[in-house]
Amino acid sequence: MTHHKISASTLARTAVLALALTNQVLSAVGKPMLPIESAQLEQLISSGLTVAAALASWWNNNSFTPEAIEADDFMTRLKQQKR
Repeated sequence: MTHHKISASTLARTAVLALALTNQVLSAVGKPMLPIESAQLEQLISSGLTVAAALASWWNNNSFTPEAIEADDFMTRLKQQKR
């Protein structure tokens, strides 16, 4: 049996989706869980996901991950070989 690690971004998206769906269901029966309108909730979710994606992209491309460090080292070696 293979175990797959669930990423933090997947957990965050799932939590936000669950929150939005719960709010929609409760709103449909007249009891909003969150005291905000659906349009506001959609804007918050969209903004949050955009910021999270931008931060994740920045993190993955700025020598913090082993892959990025390896890529930086490779590029440095290539530049030194050309000299």
